[in-house]
Amino acid sequence: MSNDNERQIVIVGSGFSGICLGIKLKQAGIHSFTILEKAPRLGGTWRENTYPGAACDVPSISYCFSFEQKTDWSRLWSPHDEILAYMDQCAEKNGLVPHIRYSTALESAHFDAESGQWQVRTSAGDEIRADVLVSGVGQLNHPHVPVIPGLESFQGERFHSARWNHDYDLTGKRVGVIGNAASAIQFIPEIAKKVGRLDIFQRSANWMVPKGDREYTDTEKQRFARFPWLARLARWKTWLQYERMFPVFRQRPRASAKMTQTSLDDLKTHIHDPELRKALTPTYPIGGKRILFADDYYPALTRDNVHLVTSQIERVEADAVVTRDGARHPVDALILATGFESTAFLSPMEIVGLGGRSLRDDWRDEPVAYMGMTVSGFPNFFMLYGPNTNLGHNSIIFMIECQANHIVSAIRQVFDQRIGTIDLRPDVMQAYNDRIQRELSTSVWATTDHSWYKNQSGRITNNWSGSTIRYWWMTRRTDLSVYEQVPLHDLKRGDSGQLAQAS
Repeated sequence: MSNDNERQIVIVGSGFSGICLGIKLKQAGIHSFTILEKAPRLGGTWRENTYPGAACDVPSISYCFSFEQKTDWSRLWSPHDEILAYMDQCAEKNGLVPHIRYSTALESAHFDAESGQWQVRTSAGDEIRADVLVSGVGQLNHPHVPVIPGLESFQGERFHSARWNHDYDLTGKRVGVIGNAASAIQFIPEIAKKVGRLDIFQRSANWMVPKGDREYTDTEKQRFARFPWLARLARWKTWLQYERMFPVFRQRPRASAKMTQTSLDDLKTHIHDPELRKALTPTYPIGGKRILFADDYYPALTRDNVHLVTSQIERVEADAVVTRDGARHPVDALILATGFESTAFLSPMEIVGLGGRSLRDDWRDEPVAYMGMTVSGFPNFFMLYGPNTNLGHNSIIFMIECQANHIVSAIRQVFDQRIGTIDLRPDVMQAYNDRIQRELSTSVWATTDHSWYKNQSGRITNNWSGSTIRYWWMTRRTDLSVYEQVPLHDLKRGDSGQLAQAS
């Protein structure tokens, strides 16, 4: 067995992906890793998104690691602060904090074929070498700012929902919200209670189903704490319940019809105005875009100070939004609930592999990765929550755990077998992507012209094409035969450039 302390691993990002991989490495007896975190604290998307009402959009019981099951969530759908606190607890309990370098972003990484190492440059000015490089930055980390004529000339307060300005008091203000998807439906009910007027600029309606959220009772929490197996059972029941949604995305008529009716019934229950109800009814098949979960969004739209605007935005002026119907909507503040640059994976990092190949250039037309984790031409480079691993129906934590287990298994084999580098075979990656894209072409996601699941050319680059059961089955074993291998003794190693653990 090799000395693991001689082989260094760099992980980028300390969100759920980075935390999960770090814990799995330590469980495997591998401690020679450093997590580079661009911010002063861990948390990933939960550190960035602090808007009012921020909460998870899958049930709490399944939005935690299976090996660190949380049994004392306050609500069925976990609120932001509890999720962030849970991440802190996982990092501290499992000894990850000393491995994290805060306020240190990865700016570039170049693969040196002679040494078989990644030459990493950080925002702190460090130049370090890593035997293995892993990206844990995910898909939802760079806010998307739409191109709207005049947006930069707006003189009022303007911010993205993922960069919420808590110093700006919305009380009594005229507020415009551009966007009405996952983040907007959470903060709109909260700010609607205090603003003077709220105009919601909707591009298209979303399919929405009720959460049925409530507080956990003290008895429930005590029972989970006393009998942890009950929490695990509840987790598996929740996973199965949401896994049964998958046929909707395969356009199975019975499943689609049932969920469609559930959504329409909820809309009818809350919205009695026929014109408003029509404006809130999607014109595309359910599941074509992200299905949203909310209990309080529709009721918020019935408030006297809330107005849904369906005419498309033509331009923004210094103090107003002008729509194509000629209407002018005066606003004091604009909140952009416009999502993320979800298909710009790894941006703005520069990752350069064999022969000077830039991953950014390779992915310009279509991000591709084998099982969302490895890319041909980029040896000893892995990703978590990479291309085609997003879900429309279940907890992404499940996928992240599958990926972390797979990556740790690969690293363990590389270290134990004294392998210098592994590089995915091009034919394997091509065959895999061809299969995934064939399956996706018949999914409900292919029926919509635009969604954050697609890139500009219309390719579905974000979502996994199968069930979570199938992904688990595919990733449960790591077969190094699909990789071209270079023995460690064939590489020329000079200065090891080892990383000192963060203090």
